[in-house]
Amino acid sequence: MSKTDEELKAVLDMLDDLIGDQSIPRNLRKVITETKEKLLNKKESLDLKIASAIFALEDLVNDPSLPIHARSSIFTIIGRLESISSSIS
Repeated sequence: MSKTDEELKAVLDMLDDLIGDQSIPRNLRKVITETKEKLLNKKESLDLKIASAIFALEDLVNDPSLPIHARSSIFTIIGRLESISSSIS
């Protein structure tokens, strides 16, 4: 397994943790689930999937109903996605 695959798996695991977090409102968990599904889509290129996921997550962190702990996790996920993106460029 390549380093990129390992990093992506770590991001997917972090997204799973957020999806299972009942303190996050349902509508926000739905966005997180859709973001994970975008990253798993085999039909798109990895850089496009990452850009789309970052865009969705950046929009999500501005939601005032998102708990602080989830916001910091999302910032971590965004950072990891940006790192993956720069490594494949």
